[in-house]
Amino acid sequence: MTDTRTRLLADLRRIEDDDYQLRPGEREADFVPALLAHIGDPAPELRDELVYPTFRAFITAGRLTEEELRTLLGTLLDDRHLFHGIGDTGDPSVFTHTFSMLVVALVLERHRRHPFLAAGQFTQVRDALLRYHRQERDLRGLVAEDGWAHAAAHGADALDELVRCPEADPATCRAVLDALRGLLHNGTTTLAEEEDERIATVVDALVEESLLPAQEIAEWLGGLGRVLPIL
Repeated sequence: MTDTRTRLLADLRRIEDDDYQLRPGEREADFVPALLAHIGDPAPELRDELVYPTFRAFITAGRLTEEELRTLLGTLLDDRHLFHGIGDTGDPSVFTHTFSMLVVALVLERHRRHPFLAAGQFTQVRDALLRYHRQERDLRGLVAEDGWAHAAAHGADALDELVRCPEADPATCRAVLDALRGLLHNGTTTLAEEEDERIATVVDALVEESLLPAQEIAEWLGGLGRVLPIL
């Protein structure tokens, strides 16, 4: 274990114990580079139990500035994070892109409650999320010894936040339904680890917010009866 990783583990355990309050002289933004460097760490304790909860605490409580969030989002969407190893299967890179997706969802939630993204930035996020769903091939849920990958569930969380944003027009919502259909009819993996509940949350949002006509959503649901064979 490297000194940097060991120090990060100690810092994040201490921050968790202190209810995510920092010591005098510490700034949330100063921890972001190390959090990003270990966002897909192979150890579930660091990745799932420390890095992600720290991002959640910093983002949802408004402890990163809007400019810091825009910078963070740009990094999350790049080829070293959301698209790191995209298209590969059975590879540990899955943890980097699926946990990057979870943090994208947090940033979108913050934007939805307190808008800070310009129209072009929102479009960039939308296009990246849709591209991700076209390219993702590793849909494993719980990976033995390595913890949750859960690409379908994490992706659904981000799509749920996307459609709830005021910028989400009908074309965006229809593209999201196409992405969800692709997850369900992926042709290789049966989603059996509660991914369906997370996907249903996106459809619920479309209904609750009246984002698409009810008849259109009903027809989409009816079309899910066509099940593709597992290869």
